[in-house]
Amino acid sequence: MNDKTKDQSPEPKAGEIRALTPEEVASLPGQPGNPARRNFMRTSALAGLVGASGLIGGLGLDRAAHAAEPGKMPEDYVAPGHLDEYYGFWSGGQSGELRILGLPSMRELIRVPVFNRSFAIGWGITNESKRVLGKDFPPGGDLHHPHMSQTHGRYDGRYLFANDKAGTRVARIRCDIMRTDKIIKIPNVQAIHGLRVQREPRTGYVFANAEFRIPVPNDGRDLDDPKKYQTMFTAIDGDTMEIAWQVLVDGNLDNTDCDYEGKYAASTCYNGEDAVDLAGMMRSERDWAVVFNIKRIEEAVKAGKFKTIGKSKVPVVDGRHGSPLTMYVPIPKNPHGLNASPDGKYFVVAGKLSPTCTVVEWSKADAYFNGKLKDPRGAVVAEPQLGLGPLHTAFDGRGNAYTTLFIDSQMAKWHIQDAIDDYAGKKTNYLRQKLDVAYQPGHNHSSLGETRDADGRWLVSLNKFSKDRYLPVGPLHPDSDQLIDISGDQMVLVADCPVFSEPHDCIIVPRQIMMSKIKRIWDRKDAFFAETVAQAKQHGITLEKDSKVIRQGKKVFVYMTSSAPKYGLDSFKVKKGDEVTVVITNIDDIEDLTHGFCLTDYGINMEMSPQETSSVTFIADKPGVHWYYCTFFCHALHLEMRGRMLVEA
Repeated sequence: MNDKTKDQSPEPKAGEIRALTPEEVASLPGQPGNPARRNFMRTSALAGLVGASGLIGGLGLDRAAHAAEPGKMPEDYVAPGHLDEYYGFWSGGQSGELRILGLPSMRELIRVPVFNRSFAIGWGITNESKRVLGKDFPPGGDLHHPHMSQTHGRYDGRYLFANDKAGTRVARIRCDIMRTDKIIKIPNVQAIHGLRVQREPRTGYVFANAEFRIPVPNDGRDLDDPKKYQTMFTAIDGDTMEIAWQVLVDGNLDNTDCDYEGKYAASTCYNGEDAVDLAGMMRSERDWAVVFNIKRIEEAVKAGKFKTIGKSKVPVVDGRHGSPLTMYVPIPKNPHGLNASPDGKYFVVAGKLSPTCTVVEWSKADAYFNGKLKDPRGAVVAEPQLGLGPLHTAFDGRGNAYTTLFIDSQMAKWHIQDAIDDYAGKKTNYLRQKLDVAYQPGHNHSSLGETRDADGRWLVSLNKFSKDRYLPVGPLHPDSDQLIDISGDQMVLVADCPVFSEPHDCIIVPRQIMMSKIKRIWDRKDAFFAETVAQAKQHGITLEKDSKVIRQGKKVFVYMTSSAPKYGLDSFKVKKGDEVTVVITNIDDIEDLTHGFCLTDYGINMEMSPQETSSVTFIADKPGVHWYYCTFFCHALHLEMRGRMLVEA
């Protein structure tokens, strides 16, 4: 609140509760008509007004403020029993998980563990999940960029792919069961950041950027010689989850995207200075976006024009400055986001330390690689000035782009063709609107905005700070996602959603694409637990009906069914020091009738959805009686669904 507004506000008496005046409402962050940019660093007056005076409304008036008339529900309202129009797939950041939301309600539906352990379902505990995570998997991960496989530039509902920056890994999540089925470690590099999927003809390749430059091989040599550090662009076969090839580049790779023809991918690069300190990384006025010629790279690999590094067999080609495989387009300054427009004509690079975005025409890459364009800057067709701290750009399919301004705490809406005309010398008003968001937006995403089908309905701003936006919960604040209606001429802020650290990116997919793909109960022939089924057959066990104990020396295999409200075994006996494998099959075939198996004092819990088999292996090192019980409320006698593991001393 500015001082003038504060002076005009009536002073409340002690303990009095009153409504905000219209002037006070207009001054709140995110409200329409507020001319102040954010007042982010001077909120003490506002905090005192809301906190000390007990004013109604506080900072959560967005929904009511945007109801068109009294009694009308907010635009994001989804009535009880009704379904959202869209699925939202959110990165879970430092939690290492994928989160699924419904839009426009912004209700969180479920969390899918990917790089993290989850005691709720036993991810990282069950044998099935350990096969996916691999041997000696780290305790967590930093999941940034979830992206769905595409066919001809449209979401196809097969897979989601996501990166782990902390563990230099890439994961694949099956969309039919929402379970991670593959995780691979990327060799020769460190810290996978930007990730995108090939659009045409299909996915195809999954493109991944390694951000940090390191000595290659990183085995203790050249520790303090940054000029010998390197990083690479990686192409992964999305069907096999094997690495197809890597490209050595100059600078630090950041974000990436690809065209709609299957010819090119492009990535932002910063730190062309090859520095290892903050000041050094900011010296140059321009860095670049590097365009990768996919066909030429494939031909080079096929012709054997590559090297391998250390124990890795992945072919590595040289794509540094001067390579015929790449094109380096100069971009100001320390560029960050790179986003392809749905019409397939352009990609937009956000300057981060420049107030500009740079629009590059994909077809100009043809001219460059054919020798008709000598200067890569000739591929630039626009460079609109938008505001401070541009990071990422989304699209509505109507020719408009939406760019987050981190420092300004705003969303800038601008028209691509008008920006191109302006760059060509015809003065235009390409900047359509700026909308305050709360606060410091990073990624944004529009509904279907990364496909040919961008529908211009919704835009999400994923904000890094939420000071004064929600109830205080301690020194660690939630992040703040905001839903914006972009269906009209003006952006309208519709709803706030606090989220746990840190949702870097998201995608928005219509429910029609997903609902026909998603399974409601497991298929007994599913590959996810096929290895466990094969092991049971070796023991002569039919998982759907047998409940018995098989001892092989110090190894004990406990097979049982679960059907509400009873396990197939009321008890089983083992000896201290035995290696015990418990295999449970949920034989219920009713949707949503999930069972759990939690073994007290052993740190073991796992989930079995209808028709699923789950298993866990552990050492019985604690003598005595240990109860196991169902963790999912499945029946009126749920609390009685239990049994005993008897460990002989």
